Amino acid sequence: MKQQVAASFITAWLVSVALLPPVVGRAVAADSPRCRAREMGLVIGILPPGPLNAITDVAGVRVGQITLIEGHDIRTGVTAILPHDGNLFREKVPAATHVANGFGKLAGSTQVNELGEIETPIVLTNTLSVGTAVSAIVAYMLGLPGNADVRSVNAVVGETNDGFLNDIRALAVRPEHVIQAVRSAAGGPVAEGAVGAGTGTVCLGFKGGIGTASRRLPDRLGGWTVGVLVQTNFGGILQVNGAPVGRALGRYYLKDELSNGGTDGSCMIVVATDAPLLHRNLRRLAERAVFGLARTGGTGANGSGDYAISFSTFLGNRLRPDSPRTLSLTEIRNDDLTPLFLAAAEASEEAILNSLFQARAMDGRDGHHMDALPLDEVQRICEKHGVLAESAGIRQNRQPN
Repeated sequence: MKQQVAASFITAWLVSVALLPPVVGRAVAADSPRCRAREMGLVIGILPPGPLNAITDVAGVRVGQITLIEGHDIRTGVTAILPHDGNLFREKVPAATHVANGFGKLAGSTQVNELGEIETPIVLTNTLSVGTAVSAIVAYMLGLPGNADVRSVNAVVGETNDGFLNDIRALAVRPEHVIQAVRSAAGGPVAEGAVGAGTGTVCLGFKGGIGTASRRLPDRLGGWTVGVLVQTNFGGILQVNGAPVGRALGRYYLKDELSNGGTDGSCMIVVATDAPLLHRNLRRLAERAVFGLARTGGTGANGSGDYAISFSTFLGNRLRPDSPRTLSLTEIRNDDLTPLFLAAAEASEEAILNSLFQARAMDGRDGHHMDALPLDEVQRICEKHGVLAESAGIRQNRQPN
């Protein structure tokens, strides 16, 4: 009887959430037009991007976001990443996590690394809303058809602290916002900048946010796709394709950035691939994704929570309740992994830049303000250092060779 009552409550709650209107705020600052890094002529690395240059280039991956901008103080939100459109608890995907610096909260990570699988959507939000997101995801999973017998759910929720611009103590993120982000998840282009979990974040002395990018290997190397989505909120000295942009703009560690919220912070990196990888090599893939953080000027500060989560959507490796006692899974051999490692590093670097390039200036709590990265000045600095594709004589590959 108690189980029936609980199930009825969950169903009713989820229905009520589905009927709520989207909670999406308007832009705070309408400054100069924004673009993605590649649209400025920046070619990061040597591998070509997928058609969307987004994590959703990995077939089946979907992203949903809810942006909360209320009054002068609320600047936060939720970003949800779904590895496929089925019941994740009934079709778990191989996964792994990597901790570059552990001053943060990544709920569910110990079980992910113990069992090597993910069974829920991956949710990103602010630090003090991790518990809310976990509760919401548990309720969402329990309410899915086919999950009536489920007694344990390992919700995966990551965070960064957006407290410089957002009144984080107000606990503005509610369970319904998390459910809305999950239910709104879709393929196609992904909104970047000050949206979703990146609404109130600060990165490398400027407004940070959500960014994404992808790489597709040439057919002779497998034709696999690697997609990355980041939530940027870390400090350091901004580098753009090797150009010392942070120093040239006078915004860097131990200088102006200290008055803009400090060098500590966090970065959440989500890596998706359709390549057949299992936990051990997904962990290695996650480790390489962190290289993109270093390439853009991240320093791995003492107070930074820098995490990478990776998963594979390869259909033959999904874990189902009716899987045989002895599994026969597919994995790329070690000697052929290097191109995938390169793809993860390149896509992570470009995703971080996209989060900065797309984010607009924002006013927040207690009169705090964060400037957007000045793209006209960035372009001038990049031209000076010869790192734009045209000035460097680099062809912008759009499709793999």
